[in-house]
Amino acid sequence: MESQCPNPRTLPETPPSSNPISRLSANIVQRVTRNLGFHSKWAELNGAMGDLGTYIPIVLALTLAKDLNLGTTLIFTGIYNVITGAVYGVPMPVQPMKSIAAVAISDSSDFNIPEIMAAGICTGAILLVLGVTGLMQMVYKFIPLSVVRGIQLSQGLSFAMSAVKYIRKVQDFSKSKSMGNRQWLGLDGMILAIVCAGFITFINGAGQERNQSEEAIVDEERNVRRKRTRKIMATIPSAFIIFLLGVVLAFIRRPKVVNDIKFGPSVMEIVKITGHSWKEGFIKGTIPQLPLSVLNSVIAVCKLSSDLFPGREFSATSVSVTVGLMNLVGCWFGAMPCCHGAGGLAGQYKFGGRSGGCVALLGAAKMMLGLVLGTSLVTILHQFPVGILGVLLLFAGIELAMTCRDMNSKQESFVMLICTAVSLVGSSAALGFVCGMLVHVLLKLRTPCMP
Repeated sequence: MESQCPNPRTLPETPPSSNPISRLSANIVQRVTRNLGFHSKWAELNGAMGDLGTYIPIVLALTLAKDLNLGTTLIFTGIYNVITGAVYGVPMPVQPMKSIAAVAISDSSDFNIPEIMAAGICTGAILLVLGVTGLMQMVYKFIPLSVVRGIQLSQGLSFAMSAVKYIRKVQDFSKSKSMGNRQWLGLDGMILAIVCAGFITFINGAGQERNQSEEAIVDEERNVRRKRTRKIMATIPSAFIIFLLGVVLAFIRRPKVVNDIKFGPSVMEIVKITGHSWKEGFIKGTIPQLPLSVLNSVIAVCKLSSDLFPGREFSATSVSVTVGLMNLVGCWFGAMPCCHGAGGLAGQYKFGGRSGGCVALLGAAKMMLGLVLGTSLVTILHQFPVGILGVLLLFAGIELAMTCRDMNSKQESFVMLICTAVSLVGSSAALGFVCGMLVHVLLKLRTPCMP
């Protein structure tokens, strides 16, 4: 009879009904904590600066030319940064949708805030559908690596050329135009930009160094000394120092800018979008933006993340869904249409970003600035030395272009360069993609015909 009685010690082993939920919650918390953990405090802080060369000029241009609500944009993009950092665990960037921004800046009258937001919402909705249905993942698997590399190379070179233009020419972001040559001397002169570029090159070098085991055998003491020096230099946040220098110079260039600062967040309200705005936004904004978003914000980002973070490859489905959700939420409140971008990921990686904590830190800073300063922050950004922004953008572009160095065969390089050339000359990633795919297919068809 005693054997039939339940042992009281075995009772707690029966899992209560709430255990699966609590276990799931614990796993989520553990994953978020791991994704937001800093690999190196100073390196992650430095990496957060890697995307500002793209972010600040476009946001500043839209604020000056189209009265974009800068405070709302900062708050929403900050939230996006924190969420994507927690979800992906890598420095996944949040960048402006460049084609939509270019149309808005160049079209003075017919493309204003309602049309900008309509374009962002339509683009986000299409990307969300492509992601949820699995079509984006099919496209990702279908596109050959050489064509992806061509898109990355063209985007990287485009960033680098824009960066050189920022350094050499005076910029009018409100009209998206270059003015006269930049002076050599001054608080935004070419010498300042050259010194900043030299400082970053000296500290960061060309990227991660290769293992130098042979030197250790030849001269172990010298190798240990080099490793110690390299470790010390790796702790210097070069991009963060350069950015702080730019902030200081902004106040020195116009000390009265302090009087224009108004504390408190901007008024947030829902954007009223008419039928005409939906039409104009879709035709002028969504149609040119969609190919760029698919190729650079999803396909190229997925491939680059697998290159930079082996074992952390992300599906095109998840990246497409996050881009879609960002715009389906924020654009209704006047936040700038956003996407991910291979250039931002490469730039943040270049300067030391290795975890989601990098972009979460940047997101927290954006939210704080949006809540404390709101749109009045534009008066400070307007005085920020453009040459320094050009320097940050230059290294981001070069880092993205350097991912194409794995094209070892002549056939792969040929397809990549065709795609790059057409993308750059035509300023259209979609046209470059079509030409690259066509050349790739022709070369595949030619192979069986060769003796």
